[in-house]
Amino acid sequence: MTEADAANELMRLAKQIAHHNKRYHAEDTPEISDAEYDALVRRNNDLEAAFPHLVRSDSPNKLVGAAVDGSGLKKITHAKRMMSLDNAFEAQDVHDFVARVRRFLNLGSDADVALTAEDKIDGLSLSLRYEKGQLVQAATRGDGSVGEDVTANVAYISDIPQRLSGDFPDIFEIRGEVYMAKSDFAAINEAQKAKDGKLFANPRNAAAGSLRQKDAKVTASRPLRFLAHGWGEVSGLPAETQSGVMAAIQAWGVPVSPLLVRVAHSDEALAHYADIERQRADLPYDIDGVVYKVDRLEWQERLGFVAKSPRWAIAHKFPAEQAETTLELIDIQVGRTGKLTPVGRLTPVTVGGVVVSNVTLHNRDEIARLGVRPGDRIVVQRAGDVIPQIVENLTRDAERLPYAFPVQCPECGSEAVAEEGEVDVRCTGGLICPAQRVQRLIHFVSRGALDIEGLGEKTIQEFFDLGWLESPADIFRLRTRRADILSRDGWQDKSVDNLLAAIDAKRTPDGAKLLFGLGIRHIGAVTARDLFKAFGTVQDIGKVGLRLAQSDEAAVADITAIDGVGGAVAEALGDFFHEPHNVSVWDDLLNEIAPPAYVSNVRESAWTGKTIVFTGKLETMSRDEAKSQAEALGAKSAGSVSAKTDLVVAGPGAGSKLKQATALGIQVIDEAAWARIVQSA
Repeated sequence: MTEADAANELMRLAKQIAHHNKRYHAEDTPEISDAEYDALVRRNNDLEAAFPHLVRSDSPNKLVGAAVDGSGLKKITHAKRMMSLDNAFEAQDVHDFVARVRRFLNLGSDADVALTAEDKIDGLSLSLRYEKGQLVQAATRGDGSVGEDVTANVAYISDIPQRLSGDFPDIFEIRGEVYMAKSDFAAINEAQKAKDGKLFANPRNAAAGSLRQKDAKVTASRPLRFLAHGWGEVSGLPAETQSGVMAAIQAWGVPVSPLLVRVAHSDEALAHYADIERQRADLPYDIDGVVYKVDRLEWQERLGFVAKSPRWAIAHKFPAEQAETTLELIDIQVGRTGKLTPVGRLTPVTVGGVVVSNVTLHNRDEIARLGVRPGDRIVVQRAGDVIPQIVENLTRDAERLPYAFPVQCPECGSEAVAEEGEVDVRCTGGLICPAQRVQRLIHFVSRGALDIEGLGEKTIQEFFDLGWLESPADIFRLRTRRADILSRDGWQDKSVDNLLAAIDAKRTPDGAKLLFGLGIRHIGAVTARDLFKAFGTVQDIGKVGLRLAQSDEAAVADITAIDGVGGAVAEALGDFFHEPHNVSVWDDLLNEIAPPAYVSNVRESAWTGKTIVFTGKLETMSRDEAKSQAEALGAKSAGSVSAKTDLVVAGPGAGSKLKQATALGIQVIDEAAWARIVQSA
C-alpha cells in the first residue's frame, strides 16, 4: 500500500468510525455490529502503526464516544476524562500487551505482571459522583470529556445506592456500565410488540434509550442494572491495587462483576477469558469480551495514557462469527482521489444477530484472489482487517466468466488505470470527475479539516449540482447566493443565516486544518500540523511549495529536515504546486480567507519548544516513558540528531547520535541528569 492510499483510507475510516460512534453513543441506533466496528478500528490502528506520520487530528484513537447533541439533557463536563480501551483479538495480543507494560516500566522480560480480569459488559458507560458518600451527580460518557446529566434517572436504578455505606473518601467517582438483563429485554420487547410499539434492537440499545430520557418516569419503568468497573476523580484511594479498590467499592454497596478476579500473569488471564467465554451464553447479561488491567496502581500511574486509552488496560474481544450468503452484485464507487473501490451487495444474512448486506472487496486484485462473481455463494465474517469481509468463495469452480473490472470511470467515463506498482485502479479524470470534485469539497469542510457546521455531504452535492460550488473558495462566496439558497426546499431564514455564519466563522481557519483540507497526497492531519509548525504561516508553505515545484534542492532539504516528514511529502507538495490549476485554487482561496500564523499552545516550561533526542540504553526507564516525560515538559522528542536539536540524553552504548551531537556542539547529559530535570520541572 502506498502512503497516498493509506492516507485516503485513514480519512475514510475516520469518517466511518465517527459516524458509527454517533449512531452508537449519541443516538443509540447502531448500524453495524460491535465486531464490525472493532474491525474498522483495528484496520485504522494497523494503518497508523504502518504510517505513523499519517495519523490524523480526528483519528479514532484521539476520540472517545461521541458528542452529546440533541438529547435535551443537560451537559456535564467530567472532572476526569472517561477513556475507552484498546482491543486485543488473539492470545498473542494479550501477551504483547503485557510485554509492552514490562518494556515501558523497564521490568525484566520474565517479570510477572499481575492483572485483574473481568467480563466486559455491553452497556452504557456511566460515571457516579459521590461527595461525602452522597450521590450528587450521574453522567453518561458522551465524548469522554462532556456527558449527559442523568442524575434524576439513576435514582430509579436499584443497583445504584444514593448513599455509600462504610468508610469512604470525601470525593469518589465510581464508573461502570448500565445494562439490561437478557430476560428483562425480552419482556420489554414482548410488551412493545403487544401494543405495536417500536422494538429495541438489543439489550444495550434498550438500556441506553431507557437511561437517556428527559422524563425520569420512563427510566423508572425500565428494569436497569449497574456494575462498577473503575473510578474517575477521587480525593483518596482505599487500596494500592485495582483489585483492592474494586473490593472497597463493592463493600460500599455498589455491585461489581462476580467474574472479576486477580491473576498473576497473562496465562492465568487467558484461562479466565476461556472460562468466561464458556459461560457467555448462560450469563444474565450481554458481554463482548474480557477486560484486563494492571493491578498495581503505582504502575498504572507510571504507564499513563495514550490518546484516548490507558496503557495499563486492554479489552480482549470475543472472536468473529461467520455466515453463508450470495453475492448478488458488484458496485464500483469512486473516491475523492479517483480510486475505484468495488463493493459487494449481498443477499442480506444475519451474522451473530446483525444483518449484513454489503461487503468491501478492496480492489481488483482482491476480486481476482477470491475469484468472486455475481451469483457466487460466499462465506462472510464479521471481523478482520475490513468488515464485513468475504473469507471464502464456495462456488469459485462454477463455470462462469470471471468478473471484468471496469476500464472506464463509472462517474465520468474517463479511462481508469492502475499506475505501475499499484494495485488500485484510479479514474484519470481528475477535477473533471464529479465524484472527485464533490468528495474533495466534502473533505474540505469535514470535521478534521475546516469543520463547517451545516455544510454536509447532501448540501455540498446539492450546491455542486446547481453549479454554485466548484472549488473551496466558492464556499466563502455563498453569501452572495443567500436569496438563491433561501428559495430551495428545506431552507429558512434562520438555517441560511446559520450556515453563512458558520462559513464566515472559518475565514480565519487553523492553517494546518486548511492544508489538510486541500487533500494533497501524503499530507494527512499530522503532517499538515508539522508543516505549519515548521513554516509558521500557510503563505510560507505556499512559497516552499512553489520552490519544490521548481525542483529546488534547498526546499527539499527544508521539508525533510522536519521530524517525521520525508521525501514523499516534499514530492507531493511540489507536484501540487506544479499544477497551474492548483496554484489558482490556492491563490483564490487565500483571497477569501486569512489563516493566522502558528502559535504554540504547549505547557510552558524551560523546555517548551525544545527538541530532545534519547540515545543509548536507558536503565531506569523505557524509551517510551522518557519520551512521555519530554512531551509532558512541552518538548518534542526526535529520533535523529540535527542542528535543530537542543539536548541529547545519552545512556550506555550511545553511538553515532552521540558523536554527531558532540560534533555539532549540542548539550549532552546522562540519564540521572535527565531525571533531575524532570523532578525539578
